[in-house]
Order: sequence, then structure tokens, then C-alpha cells
Amino acid sequence: MGIIEAIILGFVEGLTEFLPVSSTGHMIITSSLLGIQRDEFTKLFEISIQFGAILAVVILYGRKFFVPKAFGIRHWQFYGKLIIGVIPALVLGYLFSDKIDKLLESPTTVAITMLAGGFILLFIDAVFKKPKIESDDQVSFGNAFMVGLWQTIAMVPGVSRSAASIIGGMQQKFTRYLAAEFSFFLAVPTMFAATVYSLFVKKWGAGEVARKGYQIIMETSQNTIAFIAGNVVAFVVAMFAIRFFINYLKVYGFKVFGVYRIIAGIILFSLLLTKVIEG
Repeated sequence: MGIIEAIILGFVEGLTEFLPVSSTGHMIITSSLLGIQRDEFTKLFEISIQFGAILAVVILYGRKFFVPKAFGIRHWQFYGKLIIGVIPALVLGYLFSDKIDKLLESPTTVAITMLAGGFILLFIDAVFKKPKIESDDQVSFGNAFMVGLWQTIAMVPGVSRSAASIIGGMQQKFTRYLAAEFSFFLAVPTMFAATVYSLFVKKWGAGEVARKGYQIIMETSQNTIAFIAGNVVAFVVAMFAIRFFINYLKVYGFKVFGVYRIIAGIILFSLLLTKVIEG
């Protein structure tokens, strides 16, 4: 992977990570269209690049993470809810890591889930019309755990972690604004854990050539520069994407994202059928 490809993927990650359109799906599609070889570094890059995106959440919501009392929430309550919420993803991610890796290589899976998720988002605002929970200090530990369970659906590529956790929040009677914000907060421990696992725990490759993620990144200067550049771009773009999304939701809801997913799913199926992208 060259520096230009890393920057493009960083842009895609930052733009799509917090929108309910599936960042993983877009990364797979973009990698395929750019003709990027599906080697170990590319697979690692597509996971670890999330670090730049979650850093944008921490910066934008710095008072929430570092000065919770300013919002009437004690430290242990705020972080406790995030810890409870991330447990399902940690457990299932550890148990099914290899199967998830295989799904990540399937554009066909992405096309199916993009379409299915699109139709769901078309009607989500009409289904959950009477929210009762308006601020995160009203969120219980049980609510947080249930949203975390919903989030695990996004382990299937194309589902969208953001979409799954937002729908989970609305199912728990969150307002759509709070559901989106809580989805951002929950992304931080979830994606941080995935990044740390991919860099320092998981062994990439097989047999004697298996290496840790950080070893692959430091293997060549090109890998190192690509990793840094991708994360920097993802961070900057995510800052703008989060602000846009949260302001858009206040007025318009999710229907446009449903339409977008359906169109993207149809285009992806077309590319698969014409062999532009291999399924």
C-alpha cells in the first residue's frame, strides 16, 4: 500500500466511521477499486486506522471524557456504562476473531448487509417515535449493556457499528440525538480495544512468519508512514463528519442514509456481477 492509497483510505474511514453507512464496507470497496493487495498490512491497516477516528471523539467530547462532573455525571458512572457496553463486543470479538476476519474479505456480504441496513434505516424514525431518555445521565447500566449487544451485530461487515448501536439506543428509548452521541462514546473503548488487539496481541500470518501488528507496521518505512498518514487523515475528517452528522440528525433523521445504503448496495452488486470487484 502506497502513501496515496493510505490517505484515501484514511479519508474514507474518517468520513464513514460515525455515519450509519458502514466504514468497513466502504474500506473494502475502496481497497478493491484501488486494486490494493489484500496482504497482512492492508488487513491490519483497515482495523488500526480506527484509532485516528476515535481520537476525534475524545477531542470533540473532551469535557465528557475528562471532566464528567461538568455534566452532573460522576467519573465511575460514565466510564462504568462504557465498560458495561463494550463487554459483548470484547467477548464475541475474541471468540470469533478468525471468522470475522474471513467475513471482512467478502464484498458480497457487504452488498447484502448494505441493502438490508438501508431498508431498516428508511423506517427507523417511524418505528421508535416515543423516546423517553434524553441525556446520558439517564442511561442505566442495563441500557448500556443492551446497546452493546446491538453493537455486536456490526461484526458482520456492512452492517455499520454506528447504525447498529444507534438502533440499539433508540430501541432502548433514547432520543435519536442521544443514541448517536452514545454510539460515539461507545466507539471509543470498542475501537480502541480492536486496535490494541490488532497491533499488540493478534498474530498476522501463519507459522514461523506470523508477526504482531506493530512489527508489520515497523517492517518498512513505507508501512510506518502509511499508518501514520492514514490515522492523521482519519482524525481530521472524522472531526468534521461527527459535527455534520449530529447537527443533521437534529432536523432530518436517518432516511437519507437508508437511501444512500440502498444505492451503494445496488452499485456494489453491479460491480460484483460485472467482475469489476471479485466477491
